[in-house]
Amino acid sequence: MRPDWNHIIDADWTLFLDRDGVINRRIIGGYVTCWEEFEFLPGVLEAMKVFAQKFKYIFLITNQQGVGKGLMTMEQVDAIHDRMCLEIEASDGRIDGILVCPQLATEPDNYRKPSPEMAYMAQELCPDIDLSKCIMVGDGQTDMDFGHNAGTRTVFIGNDNSDADDFYPSLFEFAKVLKS
Repeated sequence: MRPDWNHIIDADWTLFLDRDGVINRRIIGGYVTCWEEFEFLPGVLEAMKVFAQKFKYIFLITNQQGVGKGLMTMEQVDAIHDRMCLEIEASDGRIDGILVCPQLATEPDNYRKPSPEMAYMAQELCPDIDLSKCIMVGDGQTDMDFGHNAGTRTVFIGNDNSDADDFYPSLFEFAKVLKS
């Protein structure tokens, strides 16, 4: 049975969002290295407006291994995120914080998802975040594992994922449930 999000979420909840495949179109086998390659998925800007009204904090939590591979710099990633946030804000949405892990998956002691480290970083930025009142939304198993490891609820974007608390075909469809 699906959670009744409108009866669960109150003004103290935090939303963690993955980026590629959730907010923007994923480049299969590649990386978004510049703004010209970034494409919002349908309905995302409308979804972000709904989320801005529902959640106390909204964080982008993203692995960007392309930096570690030398395919782009953190400055390029930051420039993409700056433009993305401007577009979201122009649509009455918001992102309160962006946490990026540029490390390679092969680096020892990395903090890439599924490690819960970026959730703890969000708590350092906003000490009133209660991880039991957070939802991690993502399109990959590492996102669901991150949520479980951090003690959050999980929403999978895509086909049903038995590891998730809930699933929707798109971020927009999840937002529609919260808007009703």
